Amino acid sequence: MRKLALLAALCLLPLVAQAAPSEEDKLFGALKAADSAESAKPIEEKLTQLFRVSGSPSVDLLMSRAGIALAQADNGTARALVEAVTRAAPHYAEAWRMKGHMQQAGGDDTGAMISLQRAVTLNPREFAAMTELAEMLEDYGDKPGALKLYRRVLALDPQMKIAAERAKALAKEVEGQGI
Repeated sequence: MRKLALLAALCLLPLVAQAAPSEEDKLFGALKAADSAESAKPIEEKLTQLFRVSGSPSVDLLMSRAGIALAQADNGTARALVEAVTRAAPHYAEAWRMKGHMQQAGGDDTGAMISLQRAVTLNPREFAAMTELAEMLEDYGDKPGALKLYRRVLALDPQMKIAAERAKALAKEVEGQGI
C-alpha cells in the first residue's frame, strides 16, 4: 500500500512541478502570435514595463527619476542616478540597458557595448538592448555578430520591423544569395 502511494505521488510530481506561465511568458507568446507590427507594439510596451520593475521600490524610484532627468535633458543627473542603480543592483538589466543607451548618446561606444551586453546577459529576452547592441555591432563592421543578434530579436519578436529589415539585408551580405 505504501509503495502504491509513493508510486502515485511520483506520477503526479511532474504535474505539480510545472509552474503556470508567468505574465512575461504569456506576453512573449502573444508577441510571437502577433500578425503585424501595429498589433505587436502594445505587447512590446507591456514587456518593457515589466522589464522596468526591479523588485525594489528604491531602485524603481531612482530609475523613475533618471527617466525624468533624461526627459528634461539633465544628462548628468540621469547618469549619476543610473550609476547608483548599477552599483546597488548590479543584477538589474534595465539599468544596464539605460546606462548603455546614455553612453552611446554620449559618444562612449565601448562603454555602451559593454553595458548593453551586460543587459542582454542578465535578461536574454531584453529585445531593446539586443537591437541597440546589434546596431552598434553593425556600425563597427561586425556584421555576422549583428545578424546573430537581429535573429535573436526576431525569435522573440517576429514583428520588430528594424530587426527584420536589418537581418534581411545583412543575411545577403554575410551569407550571400542562394542559388
